[in-house]
This record gives sequence, structure tokens and C-alpha cells, in this order.
Amino acid sequence: MNVAEEIKRLHELHQAGALSDDEFAAAKARLLNSGPTPGLGGDADLWRLRRSHTDRWLGGVCGGLARVSGVESWIWRLLFVLFVCTFGFGLAIYILLWIFVPEDELIGN
Repeated sequence: MNVAEEIKRLHELHQAGALSDDEFAAAKARLLNSGPTPGLGGDADLWRLRRSHTDRWLGGVCGGLARVSGVESWIWRLLFVLFVCTFGFGLAIYILLWIFVPEDELIGN
């Protein structure tokens, strides 16, 4: 769903009385300020890549990739394991991402 469709849906909810004026304005502002939708590509997605605090087994790399790409984190983990087993460079890529991709900021701590 793109931003225009989401705003249209918010408007419909607002017209139906499910959202107050303040809730509608806040949700619309949040949508407009959020930038590109994850998984649609573009330079902005690369800059939003962060290692996840919540979806992690080792360093949070796969959780961060999942958030940016829109692909489930277990698929990223499987890809890294397959690259390690078949080509041997999956571990090197994971370690480099672990080193160079910054961690998520913890909100509220």
C-alpha cells in the first residue's frame, strides 16, 4: 500500500467517525514524514539500515535487513547460512555488516 492509498484509508476512517480530527492529523503527519515505504528501494532505504535490538540472534543484522527490505528476518538468516555453506563468504559479509552498520537507538532508555 502506498502513501496515497494509506491517506485515503485514513480519510475514510475519519469520515466514518473512527478517528478524531487530532488523530487524523497526527496519523497523516506521521505518514507524510515517514519517507519511502520499506522494501521499495531507493537511497533512503540504505541510510535507514540499522541493526535491530528486538529481532536478533547474534548481532541484529538480519532483523535490520528485514525491516528495511520488507523480507522476513528468517529468510535473511537462511540466506546467510546458505552463503556460508555454499560459497563461504556469507560469514564475512555478516561480520562486516555487524561492524559497519550502526545499532538501533533504544527509545525510552
